[in-house]
Amino acid sequence: MSALRDTQPEELPPGTAGEQPAVVLCPGGPMLLRGHHVIEDEDGTRHETVRPVSAVCRCGKSASKPWCDGTHKLLPRKLRP
Repeated sequence: MSALRDTQPEELPPGTAGEQPAVVLCPGGPMLLRGHHVIEDEDGTRHETVRPVSAVCRCGKSASKPWCDGTHKLLPRKLRP
């Protein structure tokens, strides 16, 4: 699994309409990152997010790690994150 490092999400003032969390853990699926983040993979390589929302693999089976490719959907539920 990838490690989240140097997180600098775009933050909205508390109580702002449309406020969304910068990190969301999807049950049985990826970690969604909103805004700018830098993550470090298991080899120590740093990857910057380039999309408004990026999906990071949590099951460890993605062919495009550290990014989610949907492989978790093929795993039995007991093996999903």
